Amino acid sequence: ATSALQAFYEKWKHEPLVVDQWFIVQASCQRKGSISKVKHLLEHEAFQLRNPNKVRSLIGAFCGQNHTGFHDRSGEGYEFLADRVLEIDQFNPQIGARLLTPLTRWKKFDKKRQALMQAQLLRIKAESNISKDVFEVVNKSTVS
Repeated sequence: ATSALQAFYEKWKHEPLVVDQWFIVQASCQRKGSISKVKHLLEHEAFQLRNPNKVRSLIGAFCGQNHTGFHDRSGEGYEFLADRVLEIDQFNPQIGARLLTPLTRWKKFDKKRQALMQAQLLRIKAESNISKDVFEVVNKSTVS
C-alpha cells in the first residue's frame, strides 16, 4: 500500500487538489497506528502548516473522519489536535478555532474520553496567548 501511495503521489504531486485528497485518504484510514502516520505526514514535502487546505486535508480529516485513531482511549489524538491548534492559532486563528470542532463534541463520548477531551480543551484555554477565536470555542466547550 505504501508503494502505491508513493507512486500515486509522484504522478500527481503537481496537482494541489489531488494531493489534498491523497492526504485525506491516508489521514482517514482507520488502521492501528494511524496517528503515527499522520504525524509523519506533517513532515512531508507537500504538507504546509500555513496552507489551510493542507491543514484541513491532513489534520482535519484525521480528527473528523478517523474515529478509531482520533478517539483512541490513550487520548493521544486529542493531545495531537490541541498541540496543532495552539501552533496554528499563532498565525491563523480562524482555522485554529475551526479545527476544535471534534473536541467540542465531548458530551457524546464515554466518561474517560470526555475527561481526556476536556483536559485538552482546558489546556488550550489556560494558554495566555490564544486568540479570541480559539478562546471563544474552548470557553463555550469547557465545564470549568
